[in-house]
Amino acid sequence: MGVVGCGVVSKGYLQNLLASPHVAVLACADEVMERAQQRAGEFGVPKACSTEQLLADPEVELVVNLTIPTAHAEVSLAALAAGKHVYSEKPLATTREAARAILDAAEKQGLTVGCAPHTFLGAGIQTCLRLIEGGDLGTALAAAAFMVSPGPESWHPNPAFFYEPGGGPLLDVGPYYVTTLICMFGSVRRVTGMARVLYPELTPSRGPRQGETFKVTTPTFIAGVLEFESGATANLVTSFGISGAGLPNMQVYCANGILQAPDPNTYGGPVRVRAKDGEWRDVPLVREPDASQGPNALGAIEAAMAIRGGTQPRASGQLAYHALDVMLSILESAAGDRHVSLSSTCARPLLLSDADLAAAR
Repeated sequence: MGVVGCGVVSKGYLQNLLASPHVAVLACADEVMERAQQRAGEFGVPKACSTEQLLADPEVELVVNLTIPTAHAEVSLAALAAGKHVYSEKPLATTREAARAILDAAEKQGLTVGCAPHTFLGAGIQTCLRLIEGGDLGTALAAAAFMVSPGPESWHPNPAFFYEPGGGPLLDVGPYYVTTLICMFGSVRRVTGMARVLYPELTPSRGPRQGETFKVTTPTFIAGVLEFESGATANLVTSFGISGAGLPNMQVYCANGILQAPDPNTYGGPVRVRAKDGEWRDVPLVREPDASQGPNALGAIEAAMAIRGGTQPRASGQLAYHALDVMLSILESAAGDRHVSLSSTCARPLLLSDADLAAAR
């Protein structure tokens, strides 16, 4: 593997990828060479170089694309043109056209594209998926999900790009929720959305832009309704700019009870269920969260193993494309005051078996 993009998220990736016996990180690249050199030195990666040099390295088989969202397509397409497989941070791209170009280029060249989020492979969401598949709660009929947060300016050193087109809460954190809902219910048929900017200007309290006021040019409160091919429906609210809401991350309403899922942006629990006329109870996770399969590792490792085995990764480009299509359609619905039907579909990823987990360790 070679890592392109050595910003905040690269630390978690490198920590976990370097702990895996299945992959070797050979190089780090960034448009700012000092950042690449810092990450390479911090983690003992053999080479810090430019993106062009990394893509020209014949030893690099898979490029892990950790650039900002608006650069995802450019870097992924360049990697594919260089004959490399790609594993990208979410979203796959910021437009359908660019995302489709990535998938088409990979298919043409016989290469594989994987894409975050992969948190649905973690113990918490896998437990939820097994509960739904098991049928004890009856048919899953509907869901409600809430990602309501203060926003990234409280922790990110340079948060401005989160508030520009291609950013915002739906495209930034929404992929975790939308992907999980697709894993639960299957493909989405149509959506409806409403959206607004909560605060037209923000002033970060930390980082390189501390004290600098910048304009917010993308919606920061988006309410969507998803209708699935299965007939199920789900409400999804994503927002930057709200603190202390106290809402559940996700609840699934089934014929015989309610399933309360953990934060889809995490790997563990808790998972809770409530049968009709019963009390809430905690459900043991299908496995204990494994540090070697922690943040930013299991999806990329599973993709590498799928490539070696000649199969598609569970966190596939097709799944990422459908999730992107859902999110863009919600924004288009909000802008156009109409329902939007989707043209894309995808298969639900297979559950991770005990054998899969053992092989990934």
